[in-house]
Amino acid sequence: MASSSSSYMYILPTCILCFCVFIETTSGQLSANFYGSSCSNFSSIISSAVNSAVSNEARMGASLLRLHFHDCFVNGCDASVLLDDTANFTGEKTAGPNNNSLRGFDVIDTIKSQLESSCPGVVSCADILATAARDSVVALGGPSWNLVFGRRDSTTASLSAANSNIPAPTLNLSGLISSFSNQGFTTNEMVALSGSHTIGQARCTVFRARIYNENNINSSFATSVRANCPSSGGDNNLSPLDVVSPTSFDNAYFNNLLNQNGLLHSDQELFNNGSTDAQVRTYSSNAATFSTDFANAMVKMSNLNPLTGSSGEVRTNCRRTN
Repeated sequence: MASSSSSYMYILPTCILCFCVFIETTSGQLSANFYGSSCSNFSSIISSAVNSAVSNEARMGASLLRLHFHDCFVNGCDASVLLDDTANFTGEKTAGPNNNSLRGFDVIDTIKSQLESSCPGVVSCADILATAARDSVVALGGPSWNLVFGRRDSTTASLSAANSNIPAPTLNLSGLISSFSNQGFTTNEMVALSGSHTIGQARCTVFRARIYNENNINSSFATSVRANCPSSGGDNNLSPLDVVSPTSFDNAYFNNLLNQNGLLHSDQELFNNGSTDAQVRTYSSNAATFSTDFANAMVKMSNLNPLTGSSGEVRTNCRRTN
């Protein structure tokens, strides 16, 4: 997720996760049935809008997944990533990992507008992001997972935290492990979440150094990618993170790493004679194991430091505070 402009085919048991139905916090609680009486159709409204957006442009699925990731890694899943800059407020959209890169804001706006028409002032933008991310993965053939709801929206954002907390595509393995560990993730969970790069695209500026300067890259793969990413210029030219099946959420990403076809430096670091090689091999040969581990890690990520109870607010417009 590090720097795609994000952006397969498994049938899993209906209950991948039978834990985590309630998450107690000091000021409130997240619940699977949080909107049961206040907005019972919220889930179908979101999934319908996501399916429509992904049908129109498959890449949007990766973009919506990435929005959730970049939200949660910056002071928790509180929709701070959606806040626009104003004359007296600095949001996170101009942070290095986000600027000219994050997308999908218009889809979130559409969903929020539909929800406000159906259930005014009820469903938070943070819950929309968590649900849209899951529905995007499902729309592209990936696993589903059980979410809890009741996250509230921040009234603040942190440009500095966005610049420091989101793992860069230039990180080596130890840096990746540390970045995810800072958010409470194990190394195994980091590798599983990196599998999100089985969808989405990245900009030339992000992987140019790898395809021209690194040695642990398949030469024919490097040559093919260079065709759309010159040594100078073309910074915003896109290439798929998974060249094999860029719009299917599957385990091809890990097979690519075995063949040294990782697009980002941080991708190939997962399979580069290091401690995560064995897990990459496992995922490359066992799609179901990857699906389950990814779904479990996504549940954990969606529950990072939520605002609950009377903390924060429920924005009526996801781009600004009430």
